[in-house]
Amino acid sequence: MRSSPRRLPALLVGTALVASVLGIGTIASATDTGTPRVTTATAAADHTGHTAAVSTQASGDDTDGDGYIPAVPQVTGVVPSTATPPPAYHHEFQAGCSVTHTAPDDPIVYPGQFGKSHDHTFMGNTTTDAASTTGSLYGGSTSCKVPVDASAYWMPSLYKGDQKILPVGPQVIYYKAGVTDYRSVRPFPKGLRFVVGNPMQSAQEFRSHKGFVEGWECGESFFNTDIPANCPSRPDVQLNLRMQAPSCWDGKYLDTPNHQAHMAYPVVKPGTNDNMCPASHPVALPMIEFKMAWPVNGDMSQVRLASGRGYSFHYDFFNAWEERTLKALVDHCIVGGLQCDTRGFDLYRPERGAALNTDHRLP
Repeated sequence: MRSSPRRLPALLVGTALVASVLGIGTIASATDTGTPRVTTATAAADHTGHTAAVSTQASGDDTDGDGYIPAVPQVTGVVPSTATPPPAYHHEFQAGCSVTHTAPDDPIVYPGQFGKSHDHTFMGNTTTDAASTTGSLYGGSTSCKVPVDASAYWMPSLYKGDQKILPVGPQVIYYKAGVTDYRSVRPFPKGLRFVVGNPMQSAQEFRSHKGFVEGWECGESFFNTDIPANCPSRPDVQLNLRMQAPSCWDGKYLDTPNHQAHMAYPVVKPGTNDNMCPASHPVALPMIEFKMAWPVNGDMSQVRLASGRGYSFHYDFFNAWEERTLKALVDHCIVGGLQCDTRGFDLYRPERGAALNTDHRLP
């Protein structure tokens, strides 16, 4: 899988993220067959049992259950940067987080409602479940290489027939600049959460999604909207997927009822190929990119997601980083224009040093 960073192409960027209604459904059993879908019209039928409703359940972070979690304090007075920064091809660092557990829970979409979601594969925080809140995650144990990254990362579980296939070892989760002026990127606010993609999207909607990078990959096959029917049966071949998250924040809410409206993808600066945040979401944050790898190849006809076909892929992020450490990595690697590993070290610019020590902690 190619690891070189990609700027969001002009074709894939647009105005603020449309507030699409998410519907994440009931528990998917290991024997679900994932009946093929061909058109958008048949997508709903394939998701029988899924509810197309926004979240209104009260939780520890949303005591009135209206779906809005205000940021405290809110970020105001920010104008999207239109500046052209010094040339820097890379502006990123990695979070290497391993799988911790699976469960039919989703603390963003179904807070406090155990077993209501399809099955998810969780990375990062080891305690993530339906009842997780900012307070329960923050400072908790984690499978990420940085011991104070207690954030929760999750996605629908992948099956081959009745067998659940889990990614092996640390998975690459990039933190990048989604805007051209990488110097304007600031750390995530504590407790920010969002969903990337939609489990009820059609194949075309997945392909045209602003976060689509190269689709499903295996061997020399790229840009697949669905899981390939066959992959080379070689030890070096895995099933891969990359998908980018919106990186512009409205500065007002840590969550909204559809778990997407407070975030937006960058837009194209008029008359240029540069990316900038829209005025409605002016705060530039790191762009999360999932780069997942599942150890499966050969006959893929029985490979599916708990949410359905391959184009139902989506993922969730719930920020619980220790603030000083996240800021050090963002400032050193993203704002500093470096290509960093999980310690904030750029192999090609060793003279710039690392943001963290060999224990992945602040010096």
